Amino acid sequence: MLGAGGLLWLFFDPLTALLLLIGLLLLILLHHLRHMARLVNWAQKPLGTPTPVAFGVWDYIFASLARRARSEREQRERLAHSLARFREASQALPDGVIYLSRQHTIEWINAAAAGYFGLDGERDMGRAITTLVREPTFVNYLRAPAELTREPLVLHSSRQEGLTLAVQVIPFGDDQEMVLARDITQLERLDTMRRDFVANVSHELKTPLTVVNGFIETMLDAGEDITPGESEHYLGLALQQSQRMQRLVDDLLQLSTLQANQLTSVEDPVDAGALVRSVLYETEQLSAGKHAIVLDAVMPATLLGCQKELHSAFSNLASNAVRYTPEGGSIRLSWRVAADGCGEFAVADNGIGIGPEHISRLTERFYRVDHGRSRETGGTGLGLAIVKHVLNRHQGQLLIRSQPGEGSCFTARFPAKRLRLPVQS
Repeated sequence: MLGAGGLLWLFFDPLTALLLLIGLLLLILLHHLRHMARLVNWAQKPLGTPTPVAFGVWDYIFASLARRARSEREQRERLAHSLARFREASQALPDGVIYLSRQHTIEWINAAAAGYFGLDGERDMGRAITTLVREPTFVNYLRAPAELTREPLVLHSSRQEGLTLAVQVIPFGDDQEMVLARDITQLERLDTMRRDFVANVSHELKTPLTVVNGFIETMLDAGEDITPGESEHYLGLALQQSQRMQRLVDDLLQLSTLQANQLTSVEDPVDAGALVRSVLYETEQLSAGKHAIVLDAVMPATLLGCQKELHSAFSNLASNAVRYTPEGGSIRLSWRVAADGCGEFAVADNGIGIGPEHISRLTERFYRVDHGRSRETGGTGLGLAIVKHVLNRHQGQLLIRSQPGEGSCFTARFPAKRLRLPVQS
């Protein structure tokens, strides 16, 4: 047996001590290798996987990694939330938005742009927009140098008839581009209407002014040689033209007033029966016995609105019937309360009638089916435009039925909420 000295010799034997040290180091290395393997295994698992449980320095390392992973996960969630909100806001934009790469492939597109260009936000992702949108003007604009694309391109869509877009390309990021598209169809239509309106007003005023100037020059040139009869004739014609200009100016002012006050509600009580009878009297005076004018039985009712505006609308419908019904024809006026409680003022005639291609445009300013006949009868071309605006102000609608050669029926229809019927005793 070894004594105490032998044991001390064994303990302090260099070779044994070295072997013990190596064994201890191997154990420590295996410990670290095991935790490193656990770390690698954890790193390969899905985000959010809890870090392994350990002791000592590895517990500190895993805890630090857990904090870092949690911080990055929260940051990613915040970024994902912000991106989702950004995309949601972009989808809600009325304007079309497309993000393109430097090769003009689609990286993202909102619903408005998809509708404008006929694209699919999921199917067309990553595809070149120049192969999907086959509009030569758009493709050339997209490929043009940046300094040439600063001004928006007005694009008349070949996919959707009547659609006009203002398209602009904006560079951003790393050679990326953002395509903005705005629907300007209504703006272009309004601009066209404005130009047509100015041209029509100028034309309508120029004609009578030319006539008046011609008569005045004739009288001045004739001097004392003009007879009283000729003078009276020329002055009478000049008066007719000046009155025509006055009617045109009055109608333009009325239209302007209606448009300026279109959001103002009018709730004055108007006796519908009395209003219709006054329009009947004016229609008879305008006809001067040339037509058979009949008033159907008038149902009593109070119509909430503006007396002056309603009278203008009703008289315009009746006077149009007189102008476009040949002498000897018949005109029928009526006011009734329909079964659904709505009020209806109708003017029916057996006049020249209107073709179906004209019906939808009758309420446009200065639109005439027969230009020559309208001028002969003294029309300004604004009557039905006034009727439309008056009815819009009273939440009403204009219904038109007509057949060429068979006559027409114009009905002004008012909602039941604007009627007050007499209480039955």
